[in-house]
Amino acid sequence: MQNQQSRSNNSNQLVAPGAQQAIDQMKLEIASEFGVQLGADTTARANGSVGGEITKRLVQMAEQQISGYPQQ
Repeated sequence: MQNQQSRSNNSNQLVAPGAQQAIDQMKLEIASEFGVQLGADTTARANGSVGGEITKRLVQMAEQQISGYPQQ
């Protein structure tokens, strides 16, 4: 049985495997905000903009958690 990561050709391992659903939801929300339809037919730049925004938001969330400030 293949997991979702191997089906999507992604070799990255999540530290918290239960986070996959939340990450996928975040990806869909950001793609919608940016007007990007994710997929093989989408340009690498468009797909990459979604990935970059996910990273930015996750870092922001971690910084807020570490500093003790509530998320906005």
